[in-house]
Amino acid sequence: MSRPTAAIIDLQALRHNYGLAESLAPNSQTIPMVKANAYGHGAIEVATALASMAPAFGVACIEEAIALRDANISQPILLLEGTFTADEVTQAEHHNLWLMVENQPQLDAILAADLSHQIKVWLGVDTGMHRLGFQPDDLAAAYSALKASRNVHDEIVVTSHFACADDLNNSATSQQIATFDNSLPRDSAPAMPMTSLANSAAILAWPEAQRDWQRPGYMLYGNSPFAEPQANADQLQPVMSFESAVISVREIPAGDSVGYGANWTAQRQSQIATVAVGYGDGYPRHAPNGTPVLVNGVKCPLVGRVSMDMITVDVTDLVNTRVKIGDKVILWGPALPVNEVAAACNTIGYELLTRMPDRVPRIYR
Repeated sequence: MSRPTAAIIDLQALRHNYGLAESLAPNSQTIPMVKANAYGHGAIEVATALASMAPAFGVACIEEAIALRDANISQPILLLEGTFTADEVTQAEHHNLWLMVENQPQLDAILAADLSHQIKVWLGVDTGMHRLGFQPDDLAAAYSALKASRNVHDEIVVTSHFACADDLNNSATSQQIATFDNSLPRDSAPAMPMTSLANSAAILAWPEAQRDWQRPGYMLYGNSPFAEPQANADQLQPVMSFESAVISVREIPAGDSVGYGANWTAQRQSQIATVAVGYGDGYPRHAPNGTPVLVNGVKCPLVGRVSMDMITVDVTDLVNTRVKIGDKVILWGPALPVNEVAAACNTIGYELLTRMPDRVPRIYR
């Protein structure tokens, strides 16, 4: 019998969430973000599951793109951070990759490359997040230089990224949309550039951000980017169920402590279940006492410090069931949202999902 820790990946839920993104912006093309190993879900398997639906995929860097090519994913792949060295431009041509261009050195590398075929370019503009992209006043010149180059496909996508779209009461998103629209090169009519704005939060809640292309990421994996309920986000279906099992059960008297550092002490006679999962599996080491864990479908509190391979859970209050070795444990999934666990740990679900290591087998259903 193998160690019981695994991530169960529901590919039908994945396809449902992609379909929801499409339905919310029916006039947009939808490019799934599969960077960071598809947010921990397995980039190759996710891309394969969506291959019949998606016109392209988005990754962070060329290494992620080549891994998909080696797995026979044939759609165009967008490098969201563009190139890091000039030689990657020719690699992009060879592998049919689309390049984000967000600074002058990236633009210069494309213009100077010796290419046999044109490459497709997405041109980033900084509308207020101040992380990547040309300044709005510099966008027209960058667009014109790319448009004039024999190396660049005629269809250029101008794009930006939102800083606060997950905050439904923050006016920054509307301000960024206005900045974006005002920055678009006006002298290119009638051939106006294609555009892309909407990330997951904008797809779900900011219809005014709909453009030619939309870029679902976190929502694709069934998790809401919002801190509060939202009608569209409530339709998402979690794709990952992070599961393990009880491997030991013991009774301890009041006054005894559990785990490294003895940071939790029983206030009553308690039943403690040990579970085969730890920070070596991506479970957050900083999870505090009280972080919710599902044991036999019942929410129980984590107690004691998370160790590399194990956690301990107080199951004293499971009065209607006798917890035993082999009982199922869910760390997060449809019945226990990853956002809830993340909130208890003072982090975000994005982090918990993306840092799950290869040690945890993914089981696809």
